[in-house]
Amino acid sequence: MNTIILASQSPRRKQLLEWAEIPFIVSVKETDEKFPPGLRPDEIAVYIARNKALAVQQSKSNDEIILAADTIVVLNDNIIGKPVHREEAISILIALSGERHKVITGVVIRQGEKEISFADVTDVEFHDLSLEQIEFYVDKYEPYDKAGAYAIQEWIGVTGIKSVNGDFYNVMGLPVSRVVRELKRFKV
Repeated sequence: MNTIILASQSPRRKQLLEWAEIPFIVSVKETDEKFPPGLRPDEIAVYIARNKALAVQQSKSNDEIILAADTIVVLNDNIIGKPVHREEAISILIALSGERHKVITGVVIRQGEKEISFADVTDVEFHDLSLEQIEFYVDKYEPYDKAGAYAIQEWIGVTGIKSVNGDFYNVMGLPVSRVVRELKRFKV
């Protein structure tokens, strides 16, 4: 497989590509994560991923393949972003406790003008979490760079998640098996 350009600094996305043995280099450009009103959550994730891919593509040759992704968490039609501070992380996890939510990762793969884009959706349900559990997790793991204020592969996922319906790795930040299939369409 040829080397691709990952337009993400996410350590989880890097790890997933390494596990899939996809050769890649990282190239990131600062992008605005705002989106126009009226988009569905799956469209929002793809819109932001596309902006990340386009920002990186501006400084690359047209034959290079760029992979970008954005993950959002949706609870009762409300998009939950990354918490800014401890209190917000705790508040988010209190809201997710005992509830089912959606984790949506928008993926964009570009080479020149050719583009494949999709959104992968996974339903996740938490057990009821005590305030003590939530505070322990936030204080120990500091989930400030994670949509929904948690990482499924960390303590809270291992002990607090009741069910996952869909691609587990999508919740980590990249539906890697689908990405591999889509990259084959580019003859990577």
